[in-house]
Amino acid sequence: MLTINGITVRLGGRTILDRASATIPPGGRVGLIGRNGAGKSTLMKVMIGALEADEGSIEMPRRTRLGYIAQEAPAGDITPEQAVLAADVERAQLLEESENCTDPDRLGDIHDRLLAIDAYSAPSRAARILTGLGFDEEMQGRPLDSFSGGWKMRVALAALLFSQPDILLLDEPSNHLDLEATLWLENFLKSYPATLVVISHERDLLNNVVDHILHLQGGKITLYPGGYDSFERQRAERAAQLAAAKAAQDAQRARLQDYVARNSARASTAKQAQSRAKMLAKMQPIAALMEDPSLSFDFPDPSELRPPLISLDLASVGYAEEKPVLRRLNLRIDPDDRIALLGRNGNGKTTLARLLAAQLAPMEGSMHASGKMKVGYFTQYQVEELATDATPLEHMTRAMEGQSPGAVRAQLGRFGFSGNRATTQVGQLSGGERARLALALITRDAPHLLILDEPTNHLDVDAREALVQALNDYSGAVILISHDRHMVELTADRLVLVDGGLAKDYSGSMEDYIDFVLGRNQPKKDGGGKATKPGAKSSGKSQAQARFFKSELGRVEKSISKLQAQCTEIDRAMYEPANASPQLAGKPMGELLSQRAKVAAELEELEAEWLALGEKLENA
Repeated sequence: MLTINGITVRLGGRTILDRASATIPPGGRVGLIGRNGAGKSTLMKVMIGALEADEGSIEMPRRTRLGYIAQEAPAGDITPEQAVLAADVERAQLLEESENCTDPDRLGDIHDRLLAIDAYSAPSRAARILTGLGFDEEMQGRPLDSFSGGWKMRVALAALLFSQPDILLLDEPSNHLDLEATLWLENFLKSYPATLVVISHERDLLNNVVDHILHLQGGKITLYPGGYDSFERQRAERAAQLAAAKAAQDAQRARLQDYVARNSARASTAKQAQSRAKMLAKMQPIAALMEDPSLSFDFPDPSELRPPLISLDLASVGYAEEKPVLRRLNLRIDPDDRIALLGRNGNGKTTLARLLAAQLAPMEGSMHASGKMKVGYFTQYQVEELATDATPLEHMTRAMEGQSPGAVRAQLGRFGFSGNRATTQVGQLSGGERARLALALITRDAPHLLILDEPTNHLDVDAREALVQALNDYSGAVILISHDRHMVELTADRLVLVDGGLAKDYSGSMEDYIDFVLGRNQPKKDGGGKATKPGAKSSGKSQAQARFFKSELGRVEKSISKLQAQCTEIDRAMYEPANASPQLAGKPMGELLSQRAKVAAELEELEAEWLALGEKLENA
C-alpha cells in the first residue's frame, strides 16, 4: 500500500501541492493525470524522495523497491543489453561474487539464489524488452554513445522494466516512443505484476492499463476507480453536482445577506440579523471546478486550391547520394486528405514529411506541388528552439512582419494567448503552452497543408481533445505522425505505412494495424505447394465479404468515436463552461441540449448499423 498523507510542496513562492492525500491499494494500477503544470512530476519526485515536502509524508511497507527513470540518460561504451542487465543489481553482484568465491557452501547458496531469481534467463528477457522498444539485434550490440538522446531514454526505460520494482513509477513513458513501441509498452504494463503509477496523457493507455485515476487539480488529488473514460463520466457528474450545490448555496447566501441588510437596524429583528450574519460567516463556500480558460486551438481555414496539392511520381528521397531512405514513391495528396503515417521510428516517416514540406528535394522521380500552396510543418525542434527570453507576442510580431498589431493579437488569441499570456516570457510557459505557440506560428499564413510530427508530446489529455476537435474543424489537408492512436483514429481518414524503404496506402483499419504490430489475429502461413481444395473459390468470396464488412465496421466505428467525442465536448460545455471549445463557448443551455439530442440520435443509428455489420461479418 502506498499512502500519501497531507503532502504540501511550495516552489518559488507558489503552492504546488496543498495537503494532498490519497491511498493507493497494493497492486493498484494508477494513472496520475492533471493539466500541464499541475504538479504531477512534483508529486512523483516526492514519492521517490528526490524532493522533500514542506508538510506531510509518504508511507509504504519497509523494503519496498521503488523504480523510477533517472533524469540523465545512460551513456558510455556499454551496449543497451549490458545496460539493461546491470539494472538487476542483485543478479550482477551474485554473478561477480560467483567468479571469485572459493567457499563451496557459499557458492551453492549463490547458485540457489541465482536460480530463484531466474538469473540465467535474464539475457533473453532483456532482449525481449529491448526488441519491444524498437532495438533490433544489431542495435542491441552497439555502444550507447552511438545513439541519440531519445534512444538512450528507451534504454533507461527498458532497464527500469527489466528490474521489476515493487512500485513502478513512470513519467510520460511514451514521449520518446513511436506508435509501435507504445503498443508494446501498453501490452507489457497490462501484465505487470506489482503496483504501477504512471503519468500519461495517452487516453488509450489510461483506459487499457490502469484501474484507478489519480486526478491532480488545484494542489489536491482525488482517486477515481476505473480508467480514463470512467473518470470523465464521474468528473462530469461531480461537476454537475457541484454546480447545483454552488447555485443553491449562492441563492441561500443572497437571501441571508438581504435579510441582514434589511433587519440589522431594527431593534425587534437585530438579534435574528446577527444570528444570520454568523451563519454567513461560517458558511464554507463551494468552489466551482477550476479549468484552464486559455486552452484553445483554432486553425485558420485556407483558401481553396484545385486538387491535387502534391503528387509524387516514382520519387526517391534521402540524405546521401545513391542511398535513398525511401524510393519509388507514388503518392497523391488532395485538399481534403487526412493522412496518418504509420511505421517504426527510423523507417522514414519524418523523411517523407520533410519531402512533402519541401525541405528535401527528390533524388529521383518527380514531385509536383501547387504553386500557391502554403505548408505548416510542426516538429518538436520548433518547440525546443523558441527563444525563452522572448514573449509569444514578440515571436508572432517577428513572424508576421508588416501585419497590424490587431492581426498579430488575433492569431495568438486563436491559440489561447490573450491578455497577460501573450506577454509572458516563453521560459515561464509550460511545455503544452510552448507547443501551442509553435502551432500558432506555423499556421499564421492559413496553410493549405498541415504536417504535424508528434504534436501531442507536451499536451495533456484535455489539450489533446481540443487539438482533435480543431483538426476536425480545419478545412485543409492534414498529415499526422503520432503515437497517440486515439488522435489518429479520430482525425485520419487514410493510413500510409512507411516500411522497408517504401510508403504505401494501408488498406486495413487502425485496429488491424494494432493487431498486426502485436502479432494478433495473423493468418497462418500456407504450407505451399498444396493442391487447391474444393470450395476454395467460395472461401475466397467469403473472405472478400469479410474484408468488406470489416472495412465498413472500421468506418462506422470511426464515425461513432467522432460522435462520442462531440457528446463529450457538449457535456463539457454544459457542465464546465470555462473549458468549452471555441465552437460551443457561450451557447445557451437550450441550444446545447438540442444539439446533444441530435448527436445522440445519430449515435443510436450508427450503433444499430454497427451491430448489423457485426452480425454480417460473423456470418461471412
